[in-house]
Amino acid sequence: QVQLVESGGGLVQAGGSLRLSCAASGRTFSSYRMGWFRQAPGKEREFVAAISWNGGNTNYAESVKGRFTVARDNAKNTAYLQMNSLKPEDTAVYYCAATLSPTISTMSAEYWGRGTQVTVSS
Repeated sequence: QVQLVESGGGLVQAGGSLRLSCAASGRTFSSYRMGWFRQAPGKEREFVAAISWNGGNTNYAESVKGRFTVARDNAKNTAYLQMNSLKPEDTAVYYCAATLSPTISTMSAEYWGRGTQVTVSS
């Protein structure tokens, strides 16, 4: 069982930065692939970024490549999403998720946090 709690969301102007954190409970955090997803009002939840269990492999949605960076600290049971050059279209609730599967998606994620709101003003 893994419980996930996101933090770090807020209101920021376009071009600004935020760092989201995802704190995980449980002793097996390092076994899980972690992912970040987001959901804007009236839209489907979409993949943003993912990181492998040891941080050696990352992947990103095309819309955030070059602006967002996913990282993790297994000693702290925490995953991060550094978001730079934010745009109004990045406004959404951001969720972290965990899976033991080799890839992470809205279907394969086994555990979800409750989300944190990110609002980017123009």
